[in-house]
Amino acid sequence: MPEPDRTGFSLSRSWQSTARDAFGKYLLTPSTQYEILRKVLIRRSCAELGETVAGGNDPYARELARQARERERARKAAEAEAKRKAREEKLAYEAARAQEAVDRTSVAEHDAEQLSKLLHTAVLDEPPLTFDRLRQKFVPSLFVPPKGRTKAAPLPRWEEYEPEAPRGLLGALGFGRRGYDAEVEAARKRFDRALQDHARDEKKRVEKLEKARARYEQRSQEEAARIETWNTDLEQRRTAYRDRDVEAVEWFVDQVLSTSVYPHGFPKAHQLSYQADTGDLLVEIDLPLENVVPAARAYRYVKTRDEITPVPRPEKERKELYSSVLAQTALRTVHEILASDTEGVIQSVALNGHVATIDRATGRDVHPCLITLQADRDEFSQLVLTQVDPRACLKRLRSLISPNPYELEPVRPLVTFDLSKFRLMDSLDVVAGLDSRPVLMDLTPTEFEHLIRQLFEAIGLDSVNTQPSSDEGVDAVAMNTDPIMKGLCIIQAKRTKNVVPFETVSALAGVVEHKRAAKGILVTTSWFGRASEAFANEHGRLELLDGANLVHLFKEHMNLDVIPGPVPPKRRPR
Repeated sequence: MPEPDRTGFSLSRSWQSTARDAFGKYLLTPSTQYEILRKVLIRRSCAELGETVAGGNDPYARELARQARERERARKAAEAEAKRKAREEKLAYEAARAQEAVDRTSVAEHDAEQLSKLLHTAVLDEPPLTFDRLRQKFVPSLFVPPKGRTKAAPLPRWEEYEPEAPRGLLGALGFGRRGYDAEVEAARKRFDRALQDHARDEKKRVEKLEKARARYEQRSQEEAARIETWNTDLEQRRTAYRDRDVEAVEWFVDQVLSTSVYPHGFPKAHQLSYQADTGDLLVEIDLPLENVVPAARAYRYVKTRDEITPVPRPEKERKELYSSVLAQTALRTVHEILASDTEGVIQSVALNGHVATIDRATGRDVHPCLITLQADRDEFSQLVLTQVDPRACLKRLRSLISPNPYELEPVRPLVTFDLSKFRLMDSLDVVAGLDSRPVLMDLTPTEFEHLIRQLFEAIGLDSVNTQPSSDEGVDAVAMNTDPIMKGLCIIQAKRTKNVVPFETVSALAGVVEHKRAAKGILVTTSWFGRASEAFANEHGRLELLDGANLVHLFKEHMNLDVIPGPVPPKRRPR
């Protein structure tokens, strides 16, 4: 039988003889020899795992081999799982990118469809705005108490403060009674303080709750009063609207155009002018630019470059869609105005459609007119707008359309601002009666105003003077009739020796807003203060011309040497 060693391994006789041959010349004990041979065996088993150990009888070596095989299988399984996850993540990423391309294509298609149905949507899906729809209704909301103020805190209970009475025989005999009475007295005091604190906290809670309720009721009353005031003013406006009051009509049409919902990218700027005696309404609107049409027809995902690339919309299609958008916007504006005018105070609508952009050749801001039309109520009511071709419909109406809106090629408006809203007077030729070098301060106020009007006519504007009474500070009105750089200007002339007050400048700004003018010009023989100049620069539509500017303008445009007035004092440096 093989001799077992201390680790449980046994060596055959052949191994024993081999050990004697190998270690006989060394003075080693048998146990040492067995240990050395055992380690050699283990090392060999590990080195020859697939051949010697796999079929061997050594349990320890077989266990090592099994563990090594399991580790190898686990490593290969982990690598396979990692590769599988990587493939799945790649597929998921590519699917997400492809879906992103699909979504962006859907957005582009939806935007294009919205543009192609601008007129159709307004006629069928959007009811016209009326005075009844402008009325507001007060619906009081429920009062919601602040958090923690709804319920009172529970009252303190004596049971929570009462000390425990003495028990047992000693308690029955009365021992410890004095100490117990002292504890009861102290507990009573704590209990009383707790009641007082509870009452104080409850009072604060009720006060805060009442304050919150009072604020709520005040806000509700203010909202109810605001709505009542709005509805009262609305009824007054309705009455004035029926009487063809200019301000009431223009206010209501402004509400109609402001509440009209267009896709993203459409401007909302507009101007109005109503002629009460004829029922004619002039509307000037800002049209969208060409970039409102999606440049891409679709999007696709390119896996090899991991990019989402647009499929360009053909240039011809873009231009046709943009022309259709302009035509639909013009027709839709007229439709919304006439459909909302249930009282019939508007008999015709003249519309000028402009675009606010930058001239690529000059870099300057321009406002060319791309569409102009004039439509009578009876004529427009005969149109079936859900079935018309917008551009063909405009050609049937009295209209002009830019032949090349993409290049901002303008058309001359059929109708411009009606100056009849101002009280005009006959013009005087003041220049003919002036000396070779007149002093402006020697002129009468009327002569000075007419001289300023002649100056602006020489500059190139169509100018007229207003009557002195009820002119709201307007001395003259001027119109630039150029189809690109046109607009209404309000002119106020101040013949004075002193600095023009700031209140005069701010009042002119109010008149500009009320008259919906493109610019307000304040002319004086004296000068302006720093506050007035800063206000005019910030406003953007005010122009201040002092005496020094007048000298230059009269010389340049009328070859006239004038003396404006006193020299302004030198300003101290800031």
